[in-house]
Amino acid sequence: MTDLAQWLTDNEDTLIQEAVAELSQNEAQKSQVVATVIEFFDSLKESVKTQNLDPLSSVLEHWISSSSAPMVGELTSLVPVLTRIKQVNSEQIQRLCPPEEAVEFLIALDAIYNPAITYLSRLEVDTLMADMRRELYEAQKQLERLDKSKTDFVAVAAHELRTPITLVEGYTNMLATSVKGVREDPNGRMLLEGIDSGVKRLREIIRDMIDVSLISLDMIQLHLQPTWLHQLLDALENSMRNPLNERQVELLIERSTIPRQPTYGDPERLLDVLQKIVSNAIKYTPDGGKIIIAARELTGFTDVMVIDNGIGISANDLPHIFTMFSSVGDSSLHSSSKTKFRGGGPGLGLFISKGILEAHGGNIWAESPGHDEKLCPGSTFHIMVPMRSAPQDDKIMAVFDRNS
Repeated sequence: MTDLAQWLTDNEDTLIQEAVAELSQNEAQKSQVVATVIEFFDSLKESVKTQNLDPLSSVLEHWISSSSAPMVGELTSLVPVLTRIKQVNSEQIQRLCPPEEAVEFLIALDAIYNPAITYLSRLEVDTLMADMRRELYEAQKQLERLDKSKTDFVAVAAHELRTPITLVEGYTNMLATSVKGVREDPNGRMLLEGIDSGVKRLREIIRDMIDVSLISLDMIQLHLQPTWLHQLLDALENSMRNPLNERQVELLIERSTIPRQPTYGDPERLLDVLQKIVSNAIKYTPDGGKIIIAARELTGFTDVMVIDNGIGISANDLPHIFTMFSSVGDSSLHSSSKTKFRGGGPGLGLFISKGILEAHGGNIWAESPGHDEKLCPGSTFHIMVPMRSAPQDDKIMAVFDRNS
């Protein structure tokens, strides 16, 4: 090994010149490469002399960390650079040494270069992985910032819209009461009803936007009290009568499957969930379709199932339907109507429903054989409502006992 180290020392100038020429494409590059090549050969001689890869490894690590390696052309890996230097060394050994000595030197050189190439490859992979992890982390932080900005915008926009809506409502009421005959006039009455309908719809959207911001911040408040699911379904049936009639969609509630015992929840919020899920079912069920509501008791939960024979949900869309602003409908079909067939909404209803149920300690999920507007395979939404007893309060317990 010492002989090889001595040979490298004796022929250092020639080896460096050949390596620089191999790695440089012009005179400007030569001046940049020569210092790095000299440093490399110093560490190579030390590794050969001590039969230890550490000196050469230090140079390779420096190449990776400082990007100071003698790069060639458009190469993005340093392994070809190290391979070319090895090739130059091997060619010089074969040219300058007797055959027997050349074989001995080449074997000794391989014993240093081969593990060095392996080590450099591992360094590059580790560095690439670290860079990718750093970029992914930065991308994740950027997404989090964008998501927060979106949530903040929704919250601010919702609160800012409240004032003009209140003004519109106030002036509309003043117009209706102060201008004689406006309500009796068919055109005036139609205009007032149109404004009133638009304001109500806008208030619903604003309320949804506020709910989205509260859910995103995990700040949604529940007014927990004894709640009976069969009473919620009665209220649901009454509240959905007009949209059901408008679309000629039949709603069937299998009341024998609905538990009679109460749970402990926020009835207004749970009713809101049922209304949003049924409204969604109406939107994606053709005229004359059917929606069935049934329940099954599970350990600690009641699974309220909303089953429709609508156009279904594709496998690609199914994992995303409960995310904020998601909509499986064609954006060109967007409609402010809550019941128009296939009319895409703002994509907040399912996200809010999931947030309300999770605040209760429940969940919601959906299943569908797929999307087909002709065969209409339908969808089933599973509303998982936790079944809890009332807190240890005599008055509330008395209410539970009286209504069970």
